[in-house]
Formats: sequence, structure tokens, C-alpha cells
Amino acid sequence: MKKNGLLLVNLGSPDEPTTPAVKQYLTEFLGDQNVVTLPRWFWRPLLKGIILPTRAWRSATFYRDIWERDGSPLIANTARLTKRVQDALPNWRVAMAMTYRKPAISTSLHQLQQTCDQVYVLSLFPHFTQSTTQSIIDQVHAVDPTVPIIDRFADQPAFLNLLAQHIQAFWDDGNFDQLMISYHGIPVSMVKAGDPYQSETERTTVELKKRLTIPNHQIKMVYQSKFGPMPWLKPYLKNELLRQAQLGNRRIMIVSPSFVTDCLETLEENGVQNYQAFRASGGQELTMMPALNDDPEFATLIANLAKEAANEQEKS
Repeated sequence: MKKNGLLLVNLGSPDEPTTPAVKQYLTEFLGDQNVVTLPRWFWRPLLKGIILPTRAWRSATFYRDIWERDGSPLIANTARLTKRVQDALPNWRVAMAMTYRKPAISTSLHQLQQTCDQVYVLSLFPHFTQSTTQSIIDQVHAVDPTVPIIDRFADQPAFLNLLAQHIQAFWDDGNFDQLMISYHGIPVSMVKAGDPYQSETERTTVELKKRLTIPNHQIKMVYQSKFGPMPWLKPYLKNELLRQAQLGNRRIMIVSPSFVTDCLETLEENGVQNYQAFRASGGQELTMMPALNDDPEFATLIANLAKEAANEQEKS
């Protein structure tokens, strides 16, 4: 019987919450030209001489704040999701990999190919963008350019329905003034160069609004996690939070569809840094809805995407 394999790929994380480990991770991450598109001759000295020495120790403190018994939240949550998907695909082999650090895409892909007739790769980023998805594609193709890749799934009705159900339940359980739908930002220059990310995230927001009973005037779409001095997609989450506090909207709920697993950006950036800034500006409650993580329905959704890809492959 033909054996299929599925590789789930997330961003990655430092091996431990220490300055040297974070420096190693950031060297890989920020050294990727899909992430920072500046010329290498200009960026590499800047990265090594200024960015890494100042950013690594600071990021290490953030990672220490959120580190779990099982390690990095992103790694631990992805591992739990992988197990759920494996349960949903008993006749497949399911593994996980990270774009940066461990387990490496090349290592995990080689291991699956040794025991599977056909391997599929699924990016755990719902939307396509150069700075995340393209790096996955590049690393997979470096091993085997024939491997089928599921490179986005944000337009899938099952994903939109599930996410909307979670948002509505969380909203109904609280007493919020505003819902912020916050996506990870990217540089405006990437969009101008043809990256589809902005249009895909805007489409997700439109589709979520259709499925929610929350009035449109209480929903705001924003972008977070800006890095560097260049302009990124706006409005920026942090600026909008301060504006909402000034307007008297002091109970805010945040959902971030970009992240299917909780990680530094959801737990530390939003749960701590943005919370503190919001409170300092007069806000009262800033609540981050948990990511889908290892939700059984989400695992089933991923399993179904893999089976659909396999069916399409067999037809062709």
C-alpha cells in the first residue's frame, strides 16, 4: 500500500532562551534574504555589528518570560498539533519542521522520504508572503523540487468558519469594546514588488466579518511586529491600541489569524508589551484570544487539506 507523508512547517525558535541561542536563531532568520531584502553587502555588517549585539539579549529576556516546560511555545504547540494531525491521518506519517533552527526542513523531509512513497509539505502560515512562505518553498525545493507544497489556506471556508467560531465565542464570553484583527506585518516594499499578502489578509478580514455577529464599527484590522525603520503595512496595532484608549474603548480583544500556534508575538508582544502600553494609556483590559494551536477541528482541517492534495496528485 502506498504510504504518504506530511511535513508541517512553522517558523522556528531558539534552542533555548539564552543570548547565544537567540543570536544563532536571529542570524539564520534575519540573514534570510526573503525576510530582509536589502543587499547582502549592506545588511550583513549591519546585522552582525549592530542588530545582533543589541537585539539578541533583549529577545532572550522575552523568550525566558514565555518559555514552557516543553520548551519554546511555538515548538511545543506545533508538536502537539502534529500529533493531532497524525491521529487524524493514521495511515500517513506526519512530522514537523522549522524554517529556522530545529528540526530543519531538509532533515525532516529526508527522513519522511526514506519511509514514504510521496511526501507533502504544508506551510503553517495561512497567507502567502515572501518573508515566510517563500523561504519554506526554497528550502523544500533545495531538497526535492518535485515535492507538492500546500502554500496557503486562509481562503478555505473550513478555516474561516472555525476561526470565526472561536472569535465569536471568545467575544461573547467577554465584555469588549473593540475587536482587533491583527496580522503580522510586512514591509510595504514587498507589497509594491507584487507580494499578495496584503490582499489576502484583507480578504480574510472581509470573510470573517461576514461570519461574525459583531458590528463592523467594533472591528478594526491592524498589523503588528514591525521591524526596522522602513514603512510596513498600516495601521500599526500598537498605535491603534493607544488611539482606542484615548477614544474611551478600554476593553480590547485581539485575534491574530497569522499565527496558528501561540508564540513570542502573541504571548509576549501582545500579552505583555502591548498590554503594558495599552494600560499606561488608560486602557483597562487587553485580551489575546489563544491561537488555534492543537484544536481537534483545526487538526482535522489540516488532515483534509493533505488528503485533498494527495487526491489531486493522483489525478494528475
